[in-house]
Amino acid sequence: MYKYRRAIMWLGLLLIIVLTFLSIYGAFIGAERAQQFFNQPPLVVYWTALTILLIVGIAAFRRLLRVPGLLLIHAGCVLILAGGMWGSQAGHNLQKKLFGIDKIRTGRMAIYEGSIENHVFLDVTNEQKDLPFSLKLKDFKIEYYQPVYLRILSSDGPRWKVPVETGKEVPLGDDAGTIKIVKSYENFKIGIEEGKPVPFDDPSPGSNPALEVQITEPGGQTSTQYVFERFPGHSHGQDKFLLSYHRVISDYISELQIVKGDKVVAEKDIEVNHPLHFGGYHFYQSSYDDKAGQYTVLQVVSDTGLYVVYAGYWMLCLGVTWHMWLRHIFSRFKAKST
Repeated sequence: MYKYRRAIMWLGLLLIIVLTFLSIYGAFIGAERAQQFFNQPPLVVYWTALTILLIVGIAAFRRLLRVPGLLLIHAGCVLILAGGMWGSQAGHNLQKKLFGIDKIRTGRMAIYEGSIENHVFLDVTNEQKDLPFSLKLKDFKIEYYQPVYLRILSSDGPRWKVPVETGKEVPLGDDAGTIKIVKSYENFKIGIEEGKPVPFDDPSPGSNPALEVQITEPGGQTSTQYVFERFPGHSHGQDKFLLSYHRVISDYISELQIVKGDKVVAEKDIEVNHPLHFGGYHFYQSSYDDKAGQYTVLQVVSDTGLYVVYAGYWMLCLGVTWHMWLRHIFSRFKAKST
């Protein structure tokens, strides 16, 4: 029995050393390559062997059953490995083969504002699969860091950074005059009224952010310029100033509804790191239409095995905390009470 336990300990140490090197290698090759690497058949054998060895170790070393902290640590590691394997691509394939469960592991979907969609394009094969329910994008919003600035460069060299406040006149100095932001546009368009071009803010889908700027020179002459965010440096050769308008995105938000049949069964505004969870999937805000802002791109991730992994981490942390600190604290309180 001693030789048997000794062999388990040495084999466990060897597998942990291998795990260390695998973790270091995976950290350097990037997330996508690491995912493919760790799901290769030889690595699947390794993860299975490590999990089985931990289970055998719990059974072989009876002391683990009598020490709660050590038992929680080992059981937590087993759950983390088991949950990770069950949620892997190989685990999803096994579920389909054994139980007929055909879930999408990871993929992406694009939804236009006001549209309903259930098509998902798989990350690995780009194959299209359908969800058993649909998602509707009620609205898509982009939020920007405040304040937003208009940057001004004169032909003589001086620079200014002016906060975008409609109607406020800002002095640039005795030699430069003043500048005033007359109006800001989210979707700048030009129409014709009485044969003359008239700028307006188009409420229809689209995005062409712009500012209407009035420049007053020291002599009192005024001129109007339009500054476009998507066309920085847009100016005429005779312009005294080069103007640029750029907003820094702080967040983008998708107002989503879950639709089954003709009913809305759930809804949530999702943003980066705040996903929607429904029907065995997490929906993460991934990207968006950066030209017109008319659609959102969601990352779809299966939750299979995820909560088993979470439970394993909780058990691992609780076991370490109990074994390293709490049991000693309770022992001291118990000794003082007696």
